[in-house]
Amino acid sequence: MAAHSSLEESPEGSGTDRLLPDVVSEYAIDRDDHLNAPGVVVRPDDVQSALTALRDEAGFDHCACVTAQQYPDRFETIYHLRSYADPTREASVVVPTPIDDPVGESAASVYPTANWHEREAYDLVGIEYEDHPDLRRILLPETWQGHPLSLDYDQDQPQVVTLSEHANPIAGDERDPESDTMFLNIGPHHPSTHGVLHVETVLDGETVVDVDPDIGYIHRCEEQLCQQGTYRHQIMPYPDRWDWVSSGLLNEWAYARAAEDLADIEVPEYAQIVRTMGAELSRMAAHFIALGTYALDVVGEFTATFQYAMRDRELVLDILEDLTGQRMMFNYFRLGGVAWDLPKPREEFLAGVRDVLDGLPAKIDEYHDLLVTNEVFQHRCVDTGVLDPETARQYGCTGPVARGSGIDYDLRRDDPYGYYPNLDWDVVTEPDGDNYSRVLVRMGEVEESAKIVRQCLDLLADWPEDEREIQANVPRTLKPDPDAEIYRAVEGAKGELGIYIRSDGTDTPARFKIRSPCFSNLSVLPEIVRGEYVADLIAAIGSLDCIMGEVDR
Repeated sequence: MAAHSSLEESPEGSGTDRLLPDVVSEYAIDRDDHLNAPGVVVRPDDVQSALTALRDEAGFDHCACVTAQQYPDRFETIYHLRSYADPTREASVVVPTPIDDPVGESAASVYPTANWHEREAYDLVGIEYEDHPDLRRILLPETWQGHPLSLDYDQDQPQVVTLSEHANPIAGDERDPESDTMFLNIGPHHPSTHGVLHVETVLDGETVVDVDPDIGYIHRCEEQLCQQGTYRHQIMPYPDRWDWVSSGLLNEWAYARAAEDLADIEVPEYAQIVRTMGAELSRMAAHFIALGTYALDVVGEFTATFQYAMRDRELVLDILEDLTGQRMMFNYFRLGGVAWDLPKPREEFLAGVRDVLDGLPAKIDEYHDLLVTNEVFQHRCVDTGVLDPETARQYGCTGPVARGSGIDYDLRRDDPYGYYPNLDWDVVTEPDGDNYSRVLVRMGEVEESAKIVRQCLDLLADWPEDEREIQANVPRTLKPDPDAEIYRAVEGAKGELGIYIRSDGTDTPARFKIRSPCFSNLSVLPEIVRGEYVADLIAAIGSLDCIMGEVDR
């Protein structure tokens, strides 16, 4: 059981530390500070009041992640809170519940994004949430017996998963008694997603009345696999497989950042530059395929845009293959640095990357000609799938989805890591919040990533040979302090990719939770498609750029 400190013993460090006791003092029964965030323990029946105070009075308007876990003597839900205006302001709200009655208040009325997060906690761990608007399984079938991450789960128990009859989710609803609604299954075959997604859709004629995204078709137990792997050697290959569309180095950095902060490992400056360059190349490759496949989704055939995007992604993948030895599952980051230095001959590699960057402006112009100024594309995307900023915040949206709604939030700048603070680049935002805006943001981010990569190349070219340190001195067996807890995140291709780790003093994590940006981004889908047409629904799904392997994990 993690050691708690009393409120009177709370540290007098940041403004956040001093503010938390004042805002939630009447609800807090203990302290449980994580390594990066002050934390309070609250009663299960005070969750909504405590979170409302933190949101309205302390400015924590971003529920970044919800982690559920079981100890031998209790269940526990952790709400990881941040501020969109300043994500370095972080807080943890810990809600313990007894083993024999794991029930607490739902946070969904305070942070709508908690709806899906709490459903996952119920599904996998077994914690129930009172006043939850739709507490049912989200990854496993409704007929599943038991909760796989609970300590008493019988892994040898046979499961008989029966098919359930689909019912109209608004049957009996009196919204419009004059009309007849139709229930339409879209998917689970690849409907404008990189993976399998089933969208249960209710139509009134051709107008979307409601949708319910049904996920969990490729749940791959990534969190459980990481909990079985050692920090030092066995976890790093897994992140490449979350957002598998070229985002591997960004994913690896999410784990590296959390584990390095947990174990107090300082990465050499040279290795930080190599990491930053590789991460931005990954972002470029991921955005290229997002742009190409989105043109495919909207137009409905293999267009020149798709072919051009795949061509340009291949050029970036060639660079990443030279750097890491792999085209997709890179496994290049190491705790404390990277696996090896730039490939030799070094000058030839640097020149090759520059050649790709030199050809990029003309290619961006091609995308503008093919997409941005395309009248058909504009008709399909402008003023459709509109996501207003307040709704985006409520649902925990991040990345291009949030920035396409004018939310100026980017962890590379706002919660600095790597070599980003030393480089000149801009955060791309668009104000309108529609499908078109999200495309423009990704196109702009390709150019900004290229700007970052070019600056890294200049630094690497001039770096003294005897100072090219690629790894810190990390123990072969890494055992962080018992009961240490941390949540850290990076700016992935799709948004905030965060990792929560709890250590038990061994060389493997006691709990490893992945905060997928696609998970929260996809949960906002019903809010942006009601009242749209079926074709607009497909365009909206594609504009979120969700990777289902990362949603299901």
